[in-house]
Amino acid sequence: MANTEINRVLVVDDEPFIRKLAERELALPGREVTTAATAAQAQRLVKRGDFDVILLDVRLPDGNGNRLLEHFRETLPDVEVIMITGYSEVDSAVEAMKAGAYDYVTKPFSLDRMNLLIDRAYQRRVMQRELRTLRRDKGGKPRQWFIGTSAPMREIAFLVDKVAPTDAPVLITGESGVGKNVIVNVLHARSSRASMPLIVKNCGAFNKELLRSELFGYCKGAFTGAETTQEGVLAQADKGTLFFDEVGELPLEVQAMLLRVFESQRYRRVGDREERSVDVRFLFATNRDLAAEVEAGRFHEALYHRLNVFRIDIPPLRERKEDIPMLVGHFLENLYPDRPPYRLSKRAGESMIAYDWPGNVRELRNVIERGIILAENDLITTKCLPSDIARSLDEGECCAPLPTLDQQEKRYILRVMEHVGQNRTQAARILGIGRKTLYRKLRAFEES
Repeated sequence: MANTEINRVLVVDDEPFIRKLAERELALPGREVTTAATAAQAQRLVKRGDFDVILLDVRLPDGNGNRLLEHFRETLPDVEVIMITGYSEVDSAVEAMKAGAYDYVTKPFSLDRMNLLIDRAYQRRVMQRELRTLRRDKGGKPRQWFIGTSAPMREIAFLVDKVAPTDAPVLITGESGVGKNVIVNVLHARSSRASMPLIVKNCGAFNKELLRSELFGYCKGAFTGAETTQEGVLAQADKGTLFFDEVGELPLEVQAMLLRVFESQRYRRVGDREERSVDVRFLFATNRDLAAEVEAGRFHEALYHRLNVFRIDIPPLRERKEDIPMLVGHFLENLYPDRPPYRLSKRAGESMIAYDWPGNVRELRNVIERGIILAENDLITTKCLPSDIARSLDEGECCAPLPTLDQQEKRYILRVMEHVGQNRTQAARILGIGRKTLYRKLRAFEES
């Protein structure tokens, strides 16, 4: 299913050709592209509207891209900025990444790579919003990280509690949208490195021509355009955590280099004769079957065994549908906390249980946000749902009866109550709801 949100992209570049190219080639379904030729024009646009991803030229006729980056990060805290630079300005782009840019591309750039970068940056933007709602409730109190009481989610919470305080590498596997990035953030937040950087690098978005330089850094004069010495992501993550997302996308030759760093915690910058030491905890994620990739000769066998020391598998949402009621309740309560509480019609809830959620939790969150926007009288009905989800109940009824959303919620609240020996305070904490809310639900169960 397509993403139900619009990815709002702002392209800031003084070259008319780049702006026209962006409007023509980057404006895909589900993505809205706006362009600006100057820093002043970009600032006006950002002041008037929200953007998810900004493509920003390092050099503008009326401003410096790095200074504008700082302004954007202050104005739109969750925005992801991709720097556009000439080859001779790579140093400046790397400095921008240290200041919070998502990545950089050099001109002329590949449209395929740019589209991939924009999609990945947008996914990160969505993830950051999800993490913020997971961290705190409307009253500003800490919340549980994991939403759901299914056996797989309880097992994942147990594994995270055990491995987070260690320096062991962790491999997180699962389909796109299941929440691998959430696990990464929890692992870092609960580690002894929590006060140090968490550096995230998407392996599918690496610039292959400059990949070694991005990873290891380079010395002045190492190649044409290397006018100063620059550090790579390994140095940036020193004493902290380095997360390689979609690690299966790394080229084989780079996998071999990474294996050596992994085993020795030492590396050499491009053009440098001396080795350097680094202290990094490695986390990895992939939606590929790496064992099968090893068999096919596409993934380094020794690296696979090293990063597979501690593995956390996140099952797809269709295999843990008992978590859907709690996830729905969480998103209804937290996506728009300043609005009145939203409700789900019985039929809409039943449709959500019947649907298989190929996009997993990310898709569920997007569907709930869409429903809130289309809701009338604070009620989300099947008319507010995408057609394939609204139809799923009718298709499911042809096969086998499924419990309603209310029935699922009742079943699992009572299961949690039984698990904690009827301790309502402890049950409310596990469920991620207030005690008054739990009391009200239990009274309703007794009356029904």
